[in-house]
Amino acid sequence: MQRQATQTKRRERVARKLNEDEERARLTAMRVYEHEYEAQGLVCGIDEAGRGPLAGPVVAAAVILPRDIDIYYLNDSKKVTERRREILYDEICEKAIGYGVGIVGPDVIDDINILQATYQAMRLAIAELAETPAVLLNDAVTIPGVSIPQVPIIKGDAKSVSIAAASILAKVTRDRMMRQYDEIYPEYGFAGHKGYGTAAHIAAIREYGPCPIHRTTFIKNFTGEKA
Repeated sequence: MQRQATQTKRRERVARKLNEDEERARLTAMRVYEHEYEAQGLVCGIDEAGRGPLAGPVVAAAVILPRDIDIYYLNDSKKVTERRREILYDEICEKAIGYGVGIVGPDVIDDINILQATYQAMRLAIAELAETPAVLLNDAVTIPGVSIPQVPIIKGDAKSVSIAAASILAKVTRDRMMRQYDEIYPEYGFAGHKGYGTAAHIAAIREYGPCPIHRTTFIKNFTGEKA
């Protein structure tokens, strides 16, 4: 029995080592863009959360990570569980050289449209950084009104550790806000769907009407009102 237990522990150690090696290799592959531009100075990842929901703000984050740092399981926020995102959020905030968060509410989204509101949130996030980066790695967009050189990367949150870190900070920040809104407007279920257009959310809008955090321009088809 003791011999069998020893063999089991050895297999478990080997499996853990293989998993660690695979994870380290995955993270190395996600640092290609950082390595390409790090000679120019600090590299910052930019991403957003909340472009599509019917309610709540759009949130952007900017993150500067130290070179070659390993934050295990860091990935596009959509590929990470909510519990893991919360853990990663704390680790990113602890280890980052700098980070900033920008929040733009539903009234502004209705006023200037979601794309311009997203750009505004990104500019606010950059302005919150304690240090000025040399290069911005953006998830698929080029932000107007920013003088720092930018590199838009399609699906960048799955290809760059810096953008992935920004996606985690933006997503966790927004999700926490939506859970707080759920306490104020419990009939809409914001803690669950986070403002996205689920069947239950649309049914609640039709039953109760919109609340102050709904985006008027996003819900006009469900309320019969003109935006």
